[in-house]
Amino acid sequence: MSEILFADDDEALRRMVGELLRHAGHQVRLCENGTQALAEVRRAAPDLVILDYRMGRPDGFEVARELKGDPRLSHVPLLILTGESRIEDRLGGFEAGADDYLAKPFDPRELLARVDALVRQSRRSLDRNPTTGLPGGLAIEREIERRREAQTPFSLCYFDLDDFKPFADRFGFAVADETIREAGRAIGTTAEGRDAFVGHVGGDDFVAVCPPESAREVALTARARFSQTLPRHLPPEAVRAGTYEAEDRAGVRREFPLTRLSAAVVRVEPSRWTSLERLGEVVAEAKRRSKSAGSGGIFEIEL
Repeated sequence: MSEILFADDDEALRRMVGELLRHAGHQVRLCENGTQALAEVRRAAPDLVILDYRMGRPDGFEVARELKGDPRLSHVPLLILTGESRIEDRLGGFEAGADDYLAKPFDPRELLARVDALVRQSRRSLDRNPTTGLPGGLAIEREIERRREAQTPFSLCYFDLDDFKPFADRFGFAVADETIREAGRAIGTTAEGRDAFVGHVGGDDFVAVCPPESAREVALTARARFSQTLPRHLPPEAVRAGTYEAEDRAGVRREFPLTRLSAAVVRVEPSRWTSLERLGEVVAEAKRRSKSAGSGGIFEIEL
């Protein structure tokens, strides 16, 4: 269910659109002017804001500029309704920050279609990791649930980078970010064409959900790809040595090998599924064992 804020100075249209959206399953907040709309959005950001262009001061364009200029609220999608049909007015709406535009009178079905599209687009963009652009936690959970409901076995490959904190401390945030992007590219490229889903849990942790028969090859190939491409981001002397010096978690300075991908592969049988929490516990154990297999190790286990 989505929460939508609609602002229009036409009381009859406010009631009509409010009922239409509620009937479609949305929660609705109604505002009669731009000042009230700004206050409501700042109080609690909705999933979508629908604004009438001409509703006094501030009008829809001015409200749009205010919201898109606020870093805390710029992610909220905006749909502007207006009776204006001139191209200049439509362009003005987009320049003010509107994500979509609908001229009055409109077909209720088109309004609902645009609302649904904007909410979907917003949720997809919010659930993507800003460093890699890969889907994040909610999308990963949905994909696991989708495969479980299909009642076909699947494997979850959990990747992370060995000793990434000292690596990031030694080479700096720019190299660290590029290394994370490189890991995402290596996993994503490997997973292409294998009925696989790749997500970025956060930090240096990634998952690939794929058929069991592909899992080991995905893990091995992604690890090899990453090791081949990492050197392009590092100083030549570090690449030649294959090691670097940095402080460990205890504050002791020592030598580390260049970071590599480790993978924990968990085969999931839907008939034995208990919960997402249990899957997380098994993944954590497999991840721990993959580390004991040595740098860039792989450990496989069945749920």
